[in-house]
Amino acid sequence: MPTPQPGVLAPIPAHARYLTFSLGAGVSAQQLKQTLTQLAAATDGRQVVAGLGAPLVAALGASVPGLKTFEPVPGSLVDLPATQTALWLWLRTLDGQDPGDLLHRTQALEALLAPAFTLSEVTDAFKYRSGHDLTGFEDGTENPAGDDAVATALVHNAAAGLNGSSFVAVQRWQHNLAHFQSLGPAKETELIGRDRESNEEDEDAPATAHVKRTAQENFELSDGSQAFMLRRSMPWMQGSSAGLVFVAFGRSLEAFEILLASMTGARDGQVDGLFQFSQPLSGAYFWCPALREGRLDLSPLGL
Repeated sequence: MPTPQPGVLAPIPAHARYLTFSLGAGVSAQQLKQTLTQLAAATDGRQVVAGLGAPLVAALGASVPGLKTFEPVPGSLVDLPATQTALWLWLRTLDGQDPGDLLHRTQALEALLAPAFTLSEVTDAFKYRSGHDLTGFEDGTENPAGDDAVATALVHNAAAGLNGSSFVAVQRWQHNLAHFQSLGPAKETELIGRDRESNEEDEDAPATAHVKRTAQENFELSDGSQAFMLRRSMPWMQGSSAGLVFVAFGRSLEAFEILLASMTGARDGQVDGLFQFSQPLSGAYFWCPALREGRLDLSPLGL
């Protein structure tokens, strides 16, 4: 029976590393198939969560219903970079593992994937406090849990090879923390819509507050269910730059697109207060296959 990659539903780890890969120059479909077969055997879904992008699926002459290339939201009032790549790997530490293990795992995977894939970007991330953003606000508030998380994040009642898989939206946001910290508690609460210390929602927050723009229970998917996502975001820092790698899993990409339209003003002209101190640097979609007998189930791709 297919099972989800365990890292999708597991809590965020203490340390992580995100790798994105582009297709190698002149790579053939046969080379891709051989390399993906090797990756399928090397991916446990726990220490390495794998996501395949639309460019890779297209290069194989295959299709995954619901998978698409990330594109800016029509009518968006803010800039949304689209940086779609072929392959996404989320490297995660387990209890007792050292962050240095992520480096060795990166090197092994880069060697395994070459020359079919070329490493495009590496982002190191970490758990801050008990799961907070670097602004000090709790991240992932009202995330679904238990059976709700399973129903939210995983494909079900679909064709063979798709059940247990997941779609993921990934954006890397860069915060202007100096600016945010200069605003003071009242303005911070106005932008986020929650009190930083108590995490209680401010009922009087403006319509542009982040919690108001992303109140998942207030939006409906095409099947009539609420637009929930399972968020597994983690802070990142490099030199003096820092921010959040936003990661949201879903049984489809619809919930993310609905909420992004709300955040960017495309829905009603109201832009999320988040954009006053943070900007996305990237944006991409991926399909995370299920596991079968302990390895990635790539049967929907003919593998």
